[in-house]
Amino acid sequence: MPTLAMIHTVNWYDKSVIEPFAQQWLKRNPDVDVINIMDDSLLSESLAHGGPTPAVVKRMVAYILAAEAAGADVIMCSCTTMGKATDVGKAMANVPVFNIDEPMAREAVRAGRRLGIVATVPTSAPATERLLLRAAREAKADVEIETAVNESAFQALLDGRLEMHDSLVHEEMDRLSRRVDAIVLGQISLAKIRHDPGAAVYQVGHTGFAEARRLLDQCNGGNHQKQTTAEATST
Repeated sequence: MPTLAMIHTVNWYDKSVIEPFAQQWLKRNPDVDVINIMDDSLLSESLAHGGPTPAVVKRMVAYILAAEAAGADVIMCSCTTMGKATDVGKAMANVPVFNIDEPMAREAVRAGRRLGIVATVPTSAPATERLLLRAAREAKADVEIETAVNESAFQALLDGRLEMHDSLVHEEMDRLSRRVDAIVLGQISLAKIRHDPGAAVYQVGHTGFAEARRLLDQCNGGNHQKQTTAEATST
């Protein structure tokens, strides 16, 4: 059975990844088995040091190799902040490894020259910017990036004040929309935001799982029916 391993960095990944995305995806892909690995120290240590430390990278590589040893055909990390660490593990694994935000970034750089990033975790914004710049280079596109980080929104989310969290994010999106062609919400914790600021909005979630399906098909001969356009869009 094709197997997808997911590496999470928050202990509430059920609410941020499994319930809104993985459950429905698995219903449409009953041939796929899933392995979940969670270590919330990865994000907390990265937040304390402004990004993934060498120790965080080492643990991420260990989890990637452990997932491969457990039989994973494809490995997806659900945390934007882990981008650099995931890249290191990607180079060492013998199976496809990617961050859930990578396919979203490839879409976003085609939306226009001026891109805005809204984040609520300080380590997420530079990770998303790095990813967008890489995607732009690959697409031979020129982009300008502006970022807005609202840490109060993330604290509101942790406190369970969801309306306050969404309101603060909406305000940042509205401010950025006056100056950019598209807004990128790179964090999985922002994937359920529903707001139209007047600029195109790109979010993680469905595109990541569509990419997982594509890679699983690639690894297993491509026998699965292609996903519909609706499944592959980031909503």
